[in-house]
Amino acid sequence: MSENFTTPPPHASAVTDSGAATMSTPETLSGIFFEPERTFEALRARPRFLVAALVCFVVFMAFYLFYLQRVGYENIVNAEIEVRSQKSDVTEEQKQQGREIQMKPFVKAIRYASPPIGFVIVFAAGAAIYLLGVIMMGKSMSYKQALAVWVYSTLPPLVLAMIANIVLLLIRPPDPGDYDAVAGGLRGLVHANPGAFMSSAASPVLVTVLSALDLFAFYGLYLAALGLRKVAGLSAGSAWAIALTIWALGVVVRIIVAAFTHTVIG
Repeated sequence: MSENFTTPPPHASAVTDSGAATMSTPETLSGIFFEPERTFEALRARPRFLVAALVCFVVFMAFYLFYLQRVGYENIVNAEIEVRSQKSDVTEEQKQQGREIQMKPFVKAIRYASPPIGFVIVFAAGAAIYLLGVIMMGKSMSYKQALAVWVYSTLPPLVLAMIANIVLLLIRPPDPGDYDAVAGGLRGLVHANPGAFMSSAASPVLVTVLSALDLFAFYGLYLAALGLRKVAGLSAGSAWAIALTIWALGVVVRIIVAAFTHTVIG
């Protein structure tokens, strides 16, 4: 006796996972802007981060180097020294010594090399913190998945902010005589937060707090919470708790630094 067996249709979730896993790297890079849920589902099945991290680095360095060229390294150094001297008793001789140190080739090399090192540290440490948070919530994910969530949640707000900064730098670069604007310009010219409306005479701690309430930062928080939900299987509440806790700790650190250095930390 022969029997005919029919293969049951695949489960809906299996179809979704299979479809998401077929996303190529270019598709995930564009999808994180327009289809973030599907993109994170793809990253859960096949976590990737290297190309996205390189994009983050390239767009930031494009603005960073363009700012140094457009405004002038010497003008930036002079502005930073003048801003610091406003908050402490510094003689003209000390200012000149500071300028001479900042103009030395090895110091310039350090300033040019610091962003790549900073990116590596932030991405590596951020992924470790995400992983720890997921474990504390009773779930599991690989370090590579955590790294993919961190990098891809950073990508869209960073790209949008840097493009806006470059456009503004082309249209209206800071006046070299405006020391506050020139010194703070490397942190970005476009500010989507209440700190942008505060005067330079305001408390650095207050401006740092208000600067943390940034639309670009909140966009990144939304993507981070979404990524933790999709990749680690967390509930919405747990994912947001991890994302907001890390953000709040970052704000506290910036406040402490601002309080001791009397400088706005954006």
